Amino acid sequence: MLAETTAPAPVPPALPPLLPALIGMTGLQALVALALFAPGVLAPRMGIDPAGLGLFTTTGFAVGMAASLVGGVLAGRLGSFRVASFCAVAVAAAMLCATLGNGAMALLAAGIAIGLACGPETPASATILGRLVREADRPMVFSVRQTGNQIGAIAGSLALPVLAAVTDPRAGYVAIAALALACVPIFERLRPAYDPLTRDAAAGFGLGPAMRLLRDDPALRRMALAAFPYSASQLTLNGFFVVFAVTELGLGHVPAGLALAAGQAGGLVGRLGWGVVASRWMAPRRLVGLLGLGMAAASVLLGLAGAALPFPLLAVTTFLFGLTASGWNGVFLAEIARLAPLGRIGEATGAVMVGGFAGLIAGPILLVAVAALSDLATGYVVVGLLAALAGLSLLGDKR
Repeated sequence: MLAETTAPAPVPPALPPLLPALIGMTGLQALVALALFAPGVLAPRMGIDPAGLGLFTTTGFAVGMAASLVGGVLAGRLGSFRVASFCAVAVAAAMLCATLGNGAMALLAAGIAIGLACGPETPASATILGRLVREADRPMVFSVRQTGNQIGAIAGSLALPVLAAVTDPRAGYVAIAALALACVPIFERLRPAYDPLTRDAAAGFGLGPAMRLLRDDPALRRMALAAFPYSASQLTLNGFFVVFAVTELGLGHVPAGLALAAGQAGGLVGRLGWGVVASRWMAPRRLVGLLGLGMAAASVLLGLAGAALPFPLLAVTTFLFGLTASGWNGVFLAEIARLAPLGRIGEATGAVMVGGFAGLIAGPILLVAVAALSDLATGYVVVGLLAALAGLSLLGDKR
């Protein structure tokens, strides 16, 4: 009698390395952030008033909210790096529209294009990184990826005011557009190794099931609601601080950019530091709640006492504001990935971040409305109080 033989179990193919995907997706976010915050940094030189800046950001985030919903689905059908290439082209289009001036039509067109870039990039990156990273490393890896926002914002805060002072301010827009187009072949080179891992991730799902994740899961729904004031707080720093500092705090354009850069540096430290904290010492859920209280305190302090602070203390305040209001994203996204159903990280991320985009849309409207009735400083106080309520809500969640 012949012994039965069994074929060895097939060995699953090795996953490609994490590092190139992490660098690529971090670079994509840096590019999008650089373009997204460029009009706010260049506003004093371009003659863009708070209403015009609000039009750009509101339009961009309204389009981004819709695009975020489809970001995870697109990553499942096209691949994460193909989506990245699309986002880079949209950045270039936005910056070329912005070169047309400070008129409503130019800002509206630029806002539409930047929304097509900033909406899909987070779900697309969450889809591929969630596929490659171990669960224990997720808070740190997602936090590293989110440093792209600070890298782009710091570069813009430092370089764009100087460039605007020595040449035509529109040259900053042109430089960003050229950089975006140069990124496309890089993303396309990474695509064959990584996109097959995500092309089937959401092939069976659509927008309705993505939104039902929020309806059926109280923890994800609470995250979506908290993302609203957290994102609005981040926008008050990144999108409006230069205008606030120049018009109400009496700073020059370059010192205002330096103070904003301090805030962006705080966000960079926060995104890395909070990732370490969440990986080693504190549950991400609790940490995200405490960050809401921290950003509230910094926002209220800046609104109430910013005009009285000497520049060094103002820079420290913006650093602490950035540490919290721009440092929460990585740990927040890691927590979404933990809560998401198996294989649906991209969808869950896109659905939850609808709340974030709603905050980014409402933030400019709220600030402009409060400024019309009082001043931007009061707007900082109002947004800070909303962030405090959200932080307390997350601290009460035991899941």
